[in-house]
Amino acid sequence: MEKIAKVLEILKEQGLDGIYITKEANVKYISGYPDELAYALICPQGNYLITDSRFTELAEQSCPDFEVVNWHNCGRSIPKAVESICVKSGIRRLGFEECFTTYDKYEEIHRLLSEHRIELTGTRNIVEELRYVKSEEEVANTRIACEIADKALEELVPYIKPGVTERELCARLEFSMKMHGAQDIGFETILISGAKTSLLHGKPGDRKVEEGDFVLVDYGAKYNGYISDTTRTFAVGHVSEQQKEIYELVREAQETGVRNMGPGIVASKPDTEIRKLVKKYEEYYYSGMGHGVGLDLHEEPFLGMYGTKIMQPGCVITMEPGIYIPGWGGVRIEDTVLITENGAETLTHFPKDLMIL
Repeated sequence: MEKIAKVLEILKEQGLDGIYITKEANVKYISGYPDELAYALICPQGNYLITDSRFTELAEQSCPDFEVVNWHNCGRSIPKAVESICVKSGIRRLGFEECFTTYDKYEEIHRLLSEHRIELTGTRNIVEELRYVKSEEEVANTRIACEIADKALEELVPYIKPGVTERELCARLEFSMKMHGAQDIGFETILISGAKTSLLHGKPGDRKVEEGDFVLVDYGAKYNGYISDTTRTFAVGHVSEQQKEIYELVREAQETGVRNMGPGIVASKPDTEIRKLVKKYEEYYYSGMGHGVGLDLHEEPFLGMYGTKIMQPGCVITMEPGIYIPGWGGVRIEDTVLITENGAETLTHFPKDLMIL
């Protein structure tokens, strides 16, 4: 209920009588609802979770502080469910998440509320600001997700060898995470090899790993909704001098980045320090080298040249510098990092020394 109290305080400051929340991660954060296709409406008169007949039992079990509203009973219309709650609660000015509400839903809700002279007002980042600093429970869930991910990658390593396809390695990794207790994969796994490793978000395919390849694995586990994010780059068979040089440069850059994370530090600082190291390959360096992670894979603070947020104790952020040379390949090394009162704690622990498999 502390989260709801904070939301109500913000609503009062902004002159709003309630807020309609549609972003899935925000609904989960504020209500505890663990599934999809649900929407929350918060106001001083009560807390409402809007869903349909498939999910009402789950909603009632997982959200004891919310009144569950089945929109199938409101003319099979989500906007009519919102209208009903607003009229019942005496709301005169309703906020909505303008970045996550579809235009057709906005139009219909606006039309219905206008009939009652209820104003609909766009809002941004009300719940996201509360999610910026993680609670002890959120950090604990993230730790478990990171432990699961570490174990799964350790089990994958013996299978990274010539002749195995990217898709097969990806399947083994994702299966292993689930066998170790992951609720799901955290996001679509990036597992690519050879020259494809220059693709920052390349997709695994039927390419077979070859001698001399880099194999880049960017993956995460989800536990109780919270996501880990790790990247490691492996070499297969042998490495060239340039491969070795670039790998060691990225490893040093990543460690430098982590050293420049901590409470009170602006989000652009790690990038400034990393650029001093990678000057020889700066044209191939991507400056978006970190982001917050939690219920969403990408959330504030975003680290990089244009980062303006200040890191605070409880922020969970990735550090993932990389060098990507088109037609040659790339290297990325990434950890999930917790900002503490005294600095930064790395939550993912798979070794970062170059492994030649």
